[in-house]
Amino acid sequence: MGFKCGIIGLPNVGKSTLFNVLTKGNSAVANFPFCTIKPNIGVVSVFDQRLNSLAEIVSSKKIINASIEFIDIAGLVKGASKGEGLGNQFLNNIRETNSIAHVVRCFKNNNITHIYNDIHPKRDIDIINTELVLSDFEICEKALLKLKKKIISKNKNIEKKINVLEKCLKHLTEFLMLKTLNLNLDEKIHISDLRLLTLKPTMYIANINEEKESLLFLNEVYKIAKKENAPVIPISANLELDIIDMNMIEQKSFMKAFNIKSLGLNNIIKEGYKLLNLITFFTVGIKETRAWPILDGSTSLQAAHKIHSDFSKGFIRVQVIKYSDFIKYKNEAKIKEIGKFRTEGKNYKIEDGDIVHFLFNV
Repeated sequence: MGFKCGIIGLPNVGKSTLFNVLTKGNSAVANFPFCTIKPNIGVVSVFDQRLNSLAEIVSSKKIINASIEFIDIAGLVKGASKGEGLGNQFLNNIRETNSIAHVVRCFKNNNITHIYNDIHPKRDIDIINTELVLSDFEICEKALLKLKKKIISKNKNIEKKINVLEKCLKHLTEFLMLKTLNLNLDEKIHISDLRLLTLKPTMYIANINEEKESLLFLNEVYKIAKKENAPVIPISANLELDIIDMNMIEQKSFMKAFNIKSLGLNNIIKEGYKLLNLITFFTVGIKETRAWPILDGSTSLQAAHKIHSDFSKGFIRVQVIKYSDFIKYKNEAKIKEIGKFRTEGKNYKIEDGDIVHFLFNV
């Protein structure tokens, strides 16, 4: 299973430019709505210094980073939930993702038109979120009507799902995102098949420029995000698109001149990883050292399946070394000698930074 983050927003807010920054790709960027009809998909590596440190110790020939898929989804407009601007298609594209990166325009530029002719981040966010709410309302309403026809079966799961859907509909009627409803895990599981948009973890990406007015717009985004407990990542997409085409020396010089301490794209990738509730485990060897993303709370059996189905089918046990121990002692024999080498069963919960070796028999 790939971990997917959908890039959404109004037309002409910088989604495709951001996608190009993230992927160093060449997706179509144009100054008119619906330039991106089919979603562009890019696989983005997640930099992790731990991977390089491990590879250096064992002299690996190859390093493979963990990755996330970023999907550039066409601009939504008011009425998207009713089909405006191919809205239903685009909303379905969002439904296929695991998390959302909501791009908000926080800059003025007379050469780049805004679909509503002025810059107003709160209005723009409200338009997108309203369409997501309306879409979820329709999905929940249809599901509820369908389930109520089956209520005569006296199925407890059906009754639970009906209760959850009624709770969701009441919340959505007030134009509130479902992520603010505080559903418990059991309730979320009951409606997980609906892939509701307003339940997806979201970060706001504020596309800014160097003008002071841009900071005022950015503050608007921070206020909205705070109510949703959502992270905000400021980025100058056009500027960073220029930076990624430079060599390392040019990059350092440019960033120093403009007082850019870190690239926004790295923050987006890190936050995307965090939003997806992912941790990293490692496999280490001379042929390759690799980082594997997996959901926090996953068992060793699930981690084995992540690598190859044969590993989980014939699972015997897993050998585990903690990253800190491997870095400190740099020798598997030494780690065994001091009792830091562990053997675990299929129900062991993988921890971030675990170095694993699976024993299996198929």
